[in-house]
Amino acid sequence: MTEDLQSIVEGARRAFAQAATPAELENAKAQYTGKAGRITELMKGLASLPVDEKKTRGAAINVAKQAIEGALGERRQALADAELAGQLKAEALDVSLPGRGREPGGLHPVSLTLERIELIFASMGFDVADGPEIESDWHSFTSLNNPPNHPARSMQDTFYVDIDGEDGIPYNLRPHTSPMQVRYAHRHVKQHAAAVAAGQPMPEIRVICPGRTYRVDSDATHSPMFHQCEGLWLGENVSFKDLKVVFTDFCRTFFESDDLALRFRPSFFPFTEPSAEIDIQFQSGPLAGRWLEVAGSGQVHPAVVRNMGLDPEKYIGFAFGMGPDRLTMLRYGVNDLRLFFEGDIRFLRQFR
Repeated sequence: MTEDLQSIVEGARRAFAQAATPAELENAKAQYTGKAGRITELMKGLASLPVDEKKTRGAAINVAKQAIEGALGERRQALADAELAGQLKAEALDVSLPGRGREPGGLHPVSLTLERIELIFASMGFDVADGPEIESDWHSFTSLNNPPNHPARSMQDTFYVDIDGEDGIPYNLRPHTSPMQVRYAHRHVKQHAAAVAAGQPMPEIRVICPGRTYRVDSDATHSPMFHQCEGLWLGENVSFKDLKVVFTDFCRTFFESDDLALRFRPSFFPFTEPSAEIDIQFQSGPLAGRWLEVAGSGQVHPAVVRNMGLDPEKYIGFAFGMGPDRLTMLRYGVNDLRLFFEGDIRFLRQFR
């Protein structure tokens, strides 16, 4: 009897070992522990046996059944392991390949220029001001001696938004950063009003105003959105000579060259009088010998000084405005302004 059960167990093990797929294994299992399997038939035959023999025979059959189920579980695991191994082999990764690491980031070339400008002027004692990009008509034009219907406004066609200001004129996207000068001067005057009333001299105003500006203009050297940096120095004894010294020192420091000439060419701006365009000339390199316009400047107009809350009979000074985008083009030898705003990683990667 025991030998019969042992032969059944051995037969089951052979059948399970020969099963190459889970489906074949389940078919082999059915021959032994299924509803019509050999172990199941033996269990049914226990009913006709005497009680003592039934216990002994039943215990032996259970041992055989457990051995068969153990072999079945081992074969199931073996088939599952084989399937996983085949899947891993089919989807194998070549870990010998180098990793695709992320490239280090960097500042935009115009941002590098703005940082450089701020550091240079900070070394001369200038503050850095900030202000809103959506401005009132008064701050953008009227406070700068450029009232409504003034022909000079046509030089600064700008974008307007559908929000009216206190004067009934719509707000605009600022065409220059000059409004920040006016706002800074008002804060400065208010901050020192008590000291001035007590007879103390008001500290000079020295500030640069970098930021984004907007005009209806677009070509290889102009963009509807561009950057500007304006500067203001007001005090009781600030002259045009100071402007020349400050801007000459700035240009030579910015371009890291003393071999650089500047000229101040008479011009017109509503907010300065007298006014001058500032040109630079490199004495060596690919741009040697050419005069290149880099900024506008002049002595602040008395009307603008008054709009800043100061007495133009007592305070005098100069202002200037330059384009960081153009300075970036000159510093890095870029010939198309639009490259700065297209977001081409191949171009920007050069400035990391």
